[in-house]
Amino acid sequence: MTPEDFERLQALLASRAGYRLSRERMQLAEHRLGPVARREGYHNVEAMLASLWSRPVASLGWGVIEALLNGETWFRRDRATFEVLERELLPALTAARGGPVRIWSAGAGSGQEAYSLAIAALEAGARVEVLATDLSRQAIEKALSGLYSSFEIQRGLSARTMLRWFEQVDDQWRALPELRAAITFKRANLLDEPRDEGRFDIIFCRHVLGDMTSERRPRLLDGLERRLVDDGCLFLGMDERPDGDSVAFRPVAGRRGLYVKAPSAYRRAA
Repeated sequence: MTPEDFERLQALLASRAGYRLSRERMQLAEHRLGPVARREGYHNVEAMLASLWSRPVASLGWGVIEALLNGETWFRRDRATFEVLERELLPALTAARGGPVRIWSAGAGSGQEAYSLAIAALEAGARVEVLATDLSRQAIEKALSGLYSSFEIQRGLSARTMLRWFEQVDDQWRALPELRAAITFKRANLLDEPRDEGRFDIIFCRHVLGDMTSERRPRLLDGLERRLVDDGCLFLGMDERPDGDSVAFRPVAGRRGLYVKAPSAYRRAA
């Protein structure tokens, strides 16, 4: 891959998805694009990119973008976050709402976060509706299948939880129907205008903000604020902060990564 190709990839990823592609990831980018080039019938990555630059095709462009996204995740990532959810937020919101608690897993990757949320709710006896979205079609397809390798299933789950909520299928583990029924998976770009899913009591958008370009972070945070109910909660990554990009959220003392709306951001429900 030439430096010029990499610069154009950086611009493509930033404009379409809002993500940063740092210079030190050039070799990783070429490695990830190799399978895309082979799948699309090109001899190598440079040939594929030359074709894309000369005759842009939306499907190929998005295939390239999705291959470059950081999709690493695991079950119950950042355990302290799930402890706050289980012990504090779900009981309080369940009592206050009198109906299902609506949770959005934004940037859900291959589904481990969404399944972790559903497990936490079901084991706590809380009624929830979980919407899980991601830009990657491949990640959403995997999440919908509910199938995970032995390595993936043991990464973050105890043996008890694994056996309670997953069944072994050959050399993989599949989420039980009861668990899958609690989640709706959809492909979505976080930079797009909100659709008709309504507003949410809790939003998880973790390990996304830190990968966004500085120009796109305010737009992302504005979209999250518009989708969150006024007394709802937003979870960012443990080391992510909206400082400088939004005044709509304020941190909750003693709860890293947890934010609520600032009073100035309250808006009437539609």
